Amino acid sequence: MSEINKERNYTLTSFDKVRIVMVNTTEPGNIGAAARAMKNMMLSELYLVAPSNFPSAVATARASGADDVLSSATVCSSLEEALVGVNLVIGASARQRNIKWRQLDVIETCSEIQSIASKENQKVAVVFGTENSGLTNEELDLCSTLMTIPGNPEYFSLNVASAIQVFAYQNYVSTLEGGFENTPGELANFDDLNSFYKHLEQALEHIDYFDAKKPQSLLMRRLRRLFGRSMPEKEEVAILRGILNKINPYNP
Repeated sequence: MSEINKERNYTLTSFDKVRIVMVNTTEPGNIGAAARAMKNMMLSELYLVAPSNFPSAVATARASGADDVLSSATVCSSLEEALVGVNLVIGASARQRNIKWRQLDVIETCSEIQSIASKENQKVAVVFGTENSGLTNEELDLCSTLMTIPGNPEYFSLNVASAIQVFAYQNYVSTLEGGFENTPGELANFDDLNSFYKHLEQALEHIDYFDAKKPQSLLMRRLRRLFGRSMPEKEEVAILRGILNKINPYNP
């Protein structure tokens, strides 16, 4: 597994403005797994509405070290209580209902969350329903937006903790400022490449690679295209030249 680069830039203030709300969760293991998913993606605000079994040793075991998220979780008796102080309420659902709620996929949702969370004192709640049936229509009445995670239309049965993981990951990605550092090394210049092509041609002649069925000029043109597409760096061309020198030293 690759190591996290701790020097990356994040809009850190947005994480504590996102509240994960789990409604009527029946399996404590799902609460623990959700806490683990949240901590991995820097979320910590967990609200539990009338959970069937919490606190629970099973939840703690599944949290796998995210005990702080569990211990600070807020347990509420109703969804209304869990939403106090929130500016935007998003309900997670695998399908649209009879009444057409405003619906976004998870990527669009996270983009909107960043827009809201960037404002001072603006908080967002993302609500996940019970394992068997999701959110009821009455619970969705309290939401302003419906979030859907796209998946296989022939089989879509995403576990609630897995759905929270997908959301938490996308929310995390949405906070990144700038991409990964992919700056290449110094590219080989024209002189480097031209000398390499000449050396390559000499080496192929040395091993009698060319024949009448393989016109030399056409083959070299294809090889130039091949290496040209790869945009080799100066050090890479030097490595190739070293290999060719083992076959046949270059004769300018």
